[in-house]
Amino acid sequence: MFEGFEQRRVTTTGAEINLVVGGSGPPLLLLHGYPQSHVMWHKVAPLLAEEFTVVASDLRGYGDSSKPAGDPEHVNYSKRAMAQDQAEVMTALGFDTFFIASHDRGARVSHRLTKDHPQRVLKLATMDIIPTHRMFQLVNKAMATATHHWFFLIQPYDYPERMIGANADYFIRHRFERGADWATHYPPEAIAEYVRCGSDPAAIHAMCEDYRAGASIDLEHDEADFNNKVTCPMLALWSATGYTGRSQDVLAVWGDYATDVRGHSLPCGHHLPEEMPEQVHADLRAFLLE
Repeated sequence: MFEGFEQRRVTTTGAEINLVVGGSGPPLLLLHGYPQSHVMWHKVAPLLAEEFTVVASDLRGYGDSSKPAGDPEHVNYSKRAMAQDQAEVMTALGFDTFFIASHDRGARVSHRLTKDHPQRVLKLATMDIIPTHRMFQLVNKAMATATHHWFFLIQPYDYPERMIGANADYFIRHRFERGADWATHYPPEAIAEYVRCGSDPAAIHAMCEDYRAGASIDLEHDEADFNNKVTCPMLALWSATGYTGRSQDVLAVWGDYATDVRGHSLPCGHHLPEEMPEQVHADLRAFLLE
């Protein structure tokens, strides 16, 4: 799915990160969402590689990156730790500054990376999120129903791990193999990769820890530097039919967290890069090259 890309592994302070790199031009880091891996960019990355050096990376705990053990404070899966991995990846590849395009959990990592390393991120694109800090302020029946996994995965170890592990294949596939047109968006080889990686008990634990961190230490970090806004140009894209787009004025929300943000919705579901890859490519290209 990534013909012409080179697979690499980079050892960071706290993990070993799996990635693919290809193309030429300004460096662009692509970060994936839950419960996926860098494979989610398989339709968009080759298009971007025509004008960018594309680095599609697996977050720690996901894909074929290493899966550190959890800890009582969930520090190992804080967005700060996950962002530090990616900053070190780009350093190891020789890129002092770079663009980021990110989806779902990867967008939460990129938000933290841009705050912790503002001098390094030239432009930031996020897909189908508003900040975690705001999400937990919006908890109601609609939010809890639409994003129920947020509250399942944060339950104490090892309840969700055991429940998911009882039928991990079904748990992962259910997120993709639904809706009349699911097969047009997710080729079998992509879903097979999500299942292969996501069924690993260490990955199941890591994904739970990612969400546990989001409901604990990440909120502490977000509160501590709330006034430290994203200052680089930012593009927000989101699903017109998903919870975020239906319930929130996405640009207005991001306006409380960033100083220069623009964007719009796309007429698709949550997985924008797989459901509307040509439009995502066009939007990213226009934003990054302007």
